[in-house]
Amino acid sequence: MEPAHVALALALLPAILGLINLIRLPVARGTPPAGTRVSVLIPARNEADNIGACLEAALASTGCAIEVLVIDDGSTDATAAIVAGYPAVRLLQAPPLPPGWTGKVHACARLAEAATGTHLLFIDADVRLAPHAAAAMAARGTPMVSGVPRQRIGSLGEALTVPFINFLLLCYLPFGGRAVTRHPGLAAACGQLLMVERGAYERAGGHAAIRAVLHDAIALARRFRRAGADTEVVDGAPLADCRMYASFPEAWAGFLKNAREGMATPLGLPVWTVLLAGAHLWPWALLPAPEAVAAILLGLAARTAIAWRVREPWWTVPLHPLTVLVALALQWTALARGVLGYPAGWKGRAYPGTKRA
Repeated sequence: MEPAHVALALALLPAILGLINLIRLPVARGTPPAGTRVSVLIPARNEADNIGACLEAALASTGCAIEVLVIDDGSTDATAAIVAGYPAVRLLQAPPLPPGWTGKVHACARLAEAATGTHLLFIDADVRLAPHAAAAMAARGTPMVSGVPRQRIGSLGEALTVPFINFLLLCYLPFGGRAVTRHPGLAAACGQLLMVERGAYERAGGHAAIRAVLHDAIALARRFRRAGADTEVVDGAPLADCRMYASFPEAWAGFLKNAREGMATPLGLPVWTVLLAGAHLWPWALLPAPEAVAAILLGLAARTAIAWRVREPWWTVPLHPLTVLVALALQWTALARGVLGYPAGWKGRAYPGTKRA
């Protein structure tokens, strides 16, 4: 088969899968049953710039009873003082990190222990919930519901990294993490916006069952499925928005952390490189072959459709090939660091013993 034909075939796969997943991506809506109480749980470590706006949005939730809990996880800034200024919010102080735990997972476990709700909604401090989000997610009636919030992108560095989240989920994961299957390997979840039913969470072992991982959302989703519980991915853009990072160095460090438990494996990464580079980078080297042109247009069309659905800025679409290139560079860097023995880490903590999800 000619190289251009191979490139076109590799580009067809994500385009078709992305179209199917976009059509089938559900929207969370409705009113939960009477007696529903959602605990909005926010782990915070040095989040003084974010926590106030996060709490304002969470406290504006409607449609069901809520409580808001924040755990201050060893912050050295004004995070705790800001939270203390909100009488309706329960402020917890994280105990010292026990051996074998990663920081966010430990904080989430302590939050879950203190919560009183029928449903636990874990969000990051940089997430701004829509007023109906908690009620709509609880109304799904699924043991785990997650979604990727609308990503606010304000710099070139973010545009080269953040859009890859939705692109990978929708174009390369069969069923897009949806509850049509309980296969653990096809599970997906986003730790920025993750709701669980308390009973299902406890039966799956909660965060204590994934204490040594960094990519907690996917690990927890797989744990749920192994326990026989459904996990669902919904359209997160109407439910919340988030600005993950403010610069390329921040984005690089954040995605590098998660890569260690994602694609960056000695066996998996070469395959991912063929799939991604073959579909989205190689065609540019094969121009002006008509098949290469078609492959490039398919990739850009898929990114355009995703950007429209998840409300990402339109100007990020032409950067798609560079986004794929940066994603692969991140993965190969993470793999090399792992082979060389560099510990994974985040927010001033190193985790030499982190495990795969």
